[in-house]
Amino acid sequence: MPFPGGIDANANATLLFSLAAAVIYAFTIDMPPKLARSAIKALAVAMLAVLASLQGGPWLLVAALALSAIGDALLSRDGEKAFVGGLASFLVAHGLYIALFLRSSDGVGLFLAEPWRAAIAGAMAVFALTMLFALWRRVGPALRLPISVYIATIFAMGISALTLSNFWVVGGAVLFMASDGLLASEKFLLTAISPHRTWTRHAVWVLYYAAQLGITMGFLLG
Repeated sequence: MPFPGGIDANANATLLFSLAAAVIYAFTIDMPPKLARSAIKALAVAMLAVLASLQGGPWLLVAALALSAIGDALLSRDGEKAFVGGLASFLVAHGLYIALFLRSSDGVGLFLAEPWRAAIAGAMAVFALTMLFALWRRVGPALRLPISVYIATIFAMGISALTLSNFWVVGGAVLFMASDGLLASEKFLLTAISPHRTWTRHAVWVLYYAAQLGITMGFLLG
């Protein structure tokens, strides 16, 4: 087990509950949006917030995970209001992650010492601009500004993660961006009858949960 004690230790048991909720939700993704389904989705990351709190993790990490869980619950519901609410929750969560990463930063000198970081930053910039241009043409005027701000924020989150030497956190940030890109594609770019909708929903969840888990474990064990 990753934390001291056996499977019944509070930290290890909390992590297992989080993993179990994530697996259960993966099997319910294609089911109609019901309260129980939303609760399971939110529980997966909420338990990571509890784990971070139990292990004395940074308060910014705990807060970002808690807001992400709220965003998960909102995005699991139908309707534009729920979507905008979920977007706002994740926007604030990403802001907290940016603050956390910069506070824990090892300095921008890493970009010069390790050129692969600059390469990933360049790929992130291309990804963000591609998503912005693709979504700008497909969403309504009311969503253009919120989505543009969100894309800029998640790009800043990815760049700030690259200033850390903790590879778990860097990997988590990359997976987070990949998950958000797939989610945006599934919601706005794919047609309603696209055969790709099924696998993209599952891929979004796997990438997203792996991202949150990687960031959490990076700070708690790194």
